[in-house]
Amino acid sequence: MASTSTDTQATVAQKTWIMSNNIETVSSVDDIYRYDKKQQQDILAAKPWEKGVGKVDANTMIVMDSFALPVEGTETRVNAQAQAYEYMTAYIEAAKHVGRHENAIGWYHSHPGYGCWLSGIDVSTQMLNQNFQEPFVAIVIDPVRTISAGKVCLGAFRTYPKGYKPANEEPSEYQTIPLNKIEDFGVHCKQYYSLEVSYFKSSLDRRLLDSLWNKYWVNTLSSSSLITNADYTTGQIFDLSDKLEQSEVSLGRGGFIVAGTDPHEKRTEDKLGKATKDACKTTIEVIHGLMAQMIKDRLFNGVSGRPAPPTPMIE
Repeated sequence: MASTSTDTQATVAQKTWIMSNNIETVSSVDDIYRYDKKQQQDILAAKPWEKGVGKVDANTMIVMDSFALPVEGTETRVNAQAQAYEYMTAYIEAAKHVGRHENAIGWYHSHPGYGCWLSGIDVSTQMLNQNFQEPFVAIVIDPVRTISAGKVCLGAFRTYPKGYKPANEEPSEYQTIPLNKIEDFGVHCKQYYSLEVSYFKSSLDRRLLDSLWNKYWVNTLSSSSLITNADYTTGQIFDLSDKLEQSEVSLGRGGFIVAGTDPHEKRTEDKLGKATKDACKTTIEVIHGLMAQMIKDRLFNGVSGRPAPPTPMIE
């Protein structure tokens, strides 16, 4: 009976994770791995991405695999040089000899802890690639936020054509940007647009995921997000403190927000609103970690049948 209950909980948890990450399950999904040379040549000849930005195979760019490039990077920037492009060309040619005829349609890098968006160097790199080897997409993944939120934090982007002026609209989904990255984000955010992202899995992927998921509870019970994400959470709190201090300086010591039409006041209110969202996000993640610890404490320390010690009270 206990085994059946555990299996049911694991199945529910897996389905929840699949829904949260928008992973598509299609009966004929394995067909996506079959390379159709004529279809790909027709798409390249039609160049649909020039008429409707970001279109390959109707309106989808399908990423089949990835490989690393010999790129030198620092904590703040990564920039591909000639050696990386030579390696990419050699890799693609070698892959064709073993039946992998797909071309490179993009590049990826990570933004650990500061969200998925394109910096100035990223925008320049993507523009260069779109000019000379279309179709091309830029993918950014945040592994730190992925671990913290339990959902894949990944963004796919393309730059606008030269001379195109996008509508002055706010992003559809708010994301926390550290204070030391806001300037770089704001300067270039109107030069590119994000693509809708979904994931798919083959029949083999499905079996592997089922096998791995049966062991997921071991990691859940043996780890704590409060410890795993301690550095990230601390950084979030320090960043939030800096943002609030900056807003306070803008308002003036002891000042109040009042209704008005001054653009400076509106910008300050906007900063405070974003800081509030950042605070809520960090608080929710910490509360989830605390709740998980409390559940594990009840589970393991309450099985002996002895009454739990009284909760200390502070007056």
